[in-house]
Amino acid sequence: MRAEALLLFFSFSIGIVTGDWNILSYTTKKRDHHQHHAGISLKNYCESWRINVELNNIRGFDVVPGECVGYIGKYMTSTQYKVDVQRAAEQTTLFLTNNFRLGADGKDAWIFDIDDTLLSTVPYFKKHQHGGATTNSTSMEQWMEERSAPAVEHMLDLYHEIRARGLKIFLISSRREHLRDATIDNLVKVGYLGWTDLILRCAEDCYHAVANYKTEKRRKLIEQGYHLWGIMGDQWCSLVGHPSANRTFKLPNPMYYDA
Repeated sequence: MRAEALLLFFSFSIGIVTGDWNILSYTTKKRDHHQHHAGISLKNYCESWRINVELNNIRGFDVVPGECVGYIGKYMTSTQYKVDVQRAAEQTTLFLTNNFRLGADGKDAWIFDIDDTLLSTVPYFKKHQHGGATTNSTSMEQWMEERSAPAVEHMLDLYHEIRARGLKIFLISSRREHLRDATIDNLVKVGYLGWTDLILRCAEDCYHAVANYKTEKRRKLIEQGYHLWGIMGDQWCSLVGHPSANRTFKLPNPMYYDA
């Protein structure tokens, strides 16, 4: 028994020396750990939430967390948002400059989403808590009928640059077919012209998830012989699935999630 006690004490002593462990440092580290987490600000939390939405780690959310509504609203109306969009546009230009060569068959194509890619819904969501309230589709479509959405800054120039390179532009939107006239009027009003086709959801398409609907429309374009050089959208459902394009570019949008 005495030998066992000595062995236990010896083992404990070796552990203290080799691991440089003591109860004081353990409790201090534990306290510092809690203080570190307690020091995380609301801004840190909301920025982390926004970034993880953009990374597609946070999916399928119905509303922006209540404590982050103010933060998301400030971001979507900030210089930072504009700079983030500009950077995406610049990377698109860089990709095309380095990789695109116009083919002779007239089948080189580019796909754009519409809402919060070409046209901004920020004015609508500004009146609806920047995503802090569940989106009412009827209210949203009534706003779209007003044809008052502004162009997303930097995107109008990019749109016309891509057209000037000779690519055919296809607009594939989750908007429904009855909004066609309003959508065309709004696009033309702010300066978007010369697209090859505007593809909206018909009644049958509304039974499918948005991602599946957009994937199927891309498949049909490829079957028609088009070479899809790029897709640009603000929602992951515009970018995922096969077939895809040579490159995809995502614009920031933490206000809502379409699946």
